[in-house]
Amino acid sequence: MTANAAYPRRWKRPPQLVTTRRWRLTLPLLVVAYLVLALGSLEIDAGRVVEGLSRGARFIQGFLQPDFVSRWQDIRQGLIESLTMTLTATVVGVLISVPIGIGAARNLSPRPVYLVCRSIVAVSRSLQEIIIAIFLVAMFGFGPFAGFLTLAFASIGFVAKLLADDIEEASASQIEAIRATGASGLQLIHYAIQPQVMPRLIGLSLYRLDINFRESAVIGIVGAGGIGATLNTAIDRYEYDSAGAILLLVIAIVMLSEYGSSYLRKTLQ
Repeated sequence: MTANAAYPRRWKRPPQLVTTRRWRLTLPLLVVAYLVLALGSLEIDAGRVVEGLSRGARFIQGFLQPDFVSRWQDIRQGLIESLTMTLTATVVGVLISVPIGIGAARNLSPRPVYLVCRSIVAVSRSLQEIIIAIFLVAMFGFGPFAGFLTLAFASIGFVAKLLADDIEEASASQIEAIRATGASGLQLIHYAIQPQVMPRLIGLSLYRLDINFRESAVIGIVGAGGIGATLNTAIDRYEYDSAGAILLLVIAIVMLSEYGSSYLRKTLQ
């Protein structure tokens, strides 16, 4: 194919979504009017803004002068809880996600199994982690157990959804070749699916591990254990230097996790 045949020689205007000139002028005005009304409904108070900026300045000052000593025992306990919740929830979530992800793949599972697994994935993905944490804290009380259940439940929807999509995009010829040999369902998964999706599954698991650690700092604010509870206590007591120390530790651990997972993915590939 020549270059003249591959690329058009004349510029062609893309099709317009709104063909009527009146509506092309009216729609931007309606959008601007909506934004103005929306900003007016926020009830922005200049006094509160000034007060908030002064508090933010004190927090930044504490962040630049972190105190790792005064509340080190509480920080240490919170980090241990967060790391424990993160690791256990990720492992359990991935283990449960694998059969659900296989069941949610249209090219492997019968339709009833597919619908059930997709429903589980949809329920898990439709709820934000902090909403799940509030519900589980109300059920099981304060502490890391509610956080563990929250992160594991959220991991199921995340990993199973992406795993199912990868299985559906797997090479159909390889699947049909293994299936033509009379292989059983487990053999089909082992020889046709597993080699294609395993690197992706490892990457998703490491990524979810990183997400779960960051989420453990959020759900701890509502009482689900972890470093978030310690951070919330420090902020409530206006101990911004301790809060800055906690945030620096969270950032450092996330960065180490990111570099470690990148190195591991490169090694496995």
